[in-house]
Amino acid sequence: VWLFCCFKGGVVIRGGGGPMPGDCIFTMAAGCVHLSGPLCSQVVASVDALLFDCDGVLWKGESPIPGAVQLINRLQERGKRVFFLTNNSTKSRQMYGEKLRGLGFEARPEQVFGTAPCAALYLRQEARLQGSVYLIGGAALRGELQAQGIACSGSGSGPEHTSGPMHDWAAEPLDPAVGAVLVGFDEHFTYMKLCRAARYLRNPACIFLATNTDTLLPLEGGGIPGTGCLVKAVEAAANRTAHVIGKPSTFMFECMVKEHGVDLNRTIMVGDRLDTDILMGSNCGLRTILTLTGVSTLEEVRAHQESDASDRHKLVPNYYVDSIADLLPALD
Repeated sequence: VWLFCCFKGGVVIRGGGGPMPGDCIFTMAAGCVHLSGPLCSQVVASVDALLFDCDGVLWKGESPIPGAVQLINRLQERGKRVFFLTNNSTKSRQMYGEKLRGLGFEARPEQVFGTAPCAALYLRQEARLQGSVYLIGGAALRGELQAQGIACSGSGSGPEHTSGPMHDWAAEPLDPAVGAVLVGFDEHFTYMKLCRAARYLRNPACIFLATNTDTLLPLEGGGIPGTGCLVKAVEAAANRTAHVIGKPSTFMFECMVKEHGVDLNRTIMVGDRLDTDILMGSNCGLRTILTLTGVSTLEEVRAHQESDASDRHKLVPNYYVDSIADLLPALD
């Protein structure tokens, strides 16, 4: 027979099934503890700042996760600092602030750190871009670039040259001012945009930047392909690897620290994805909480725990909850 064991609230939960080859024991080892009861209260009391992912953590689609609004608002009433770190590049800080408030969350734009504004900051302050950007992305990303004084082309559903022989496509004039290619979520992504991006990136001096590599965008009733799918296409076409702004990169967290300042030892990251939220927390030296309302599962955590590859252990959260609403009793 096979047996699995996991620790939940300090109690060992056992289950079994039909025969498997040999005896097999699965354990949720130290590093993924169910957060409840007195432990939950202790953890919440030990932090001054909480960083939340948004999609799959606070809401799905346009519907808040039950209890999420109450948690975020009560945390701030108790004097906790709350920030929102999102890989979604389809909204500006202002737009995210409006969405949060529209769903009932007490939030200001300056609490939001997304890949759209942070990509623009990176190009202006870190890469010190000289020239314009060829953008695969939407209006929010274009607006954040323009707010930093960066000109861009390629955004939107504009006219596409798709007729004539293929050698005409390869000979279409390129803008010599373009010094970077930036890939974000683009519902108007086309083969011709892929061709142009790859041609710009043949120049090794052209910066290749991606907002994020999430391959799935969770929505109510399922999900749709995410920005990562577009990034992979451009990477394959250009035979280059993009520099990524979003989680698990530490850059958005660094932007937040620079703007607001936090004590790493009294800060915790809460997310639904092991490969972005939890890994970013690990990369930044933060404690982490996985919520099971989004993408990742405890089965995935178990696989990372049991792996012989040490780098996979960084994807194991310190704690997990079924929903962030499970943190509410710690504030009573």
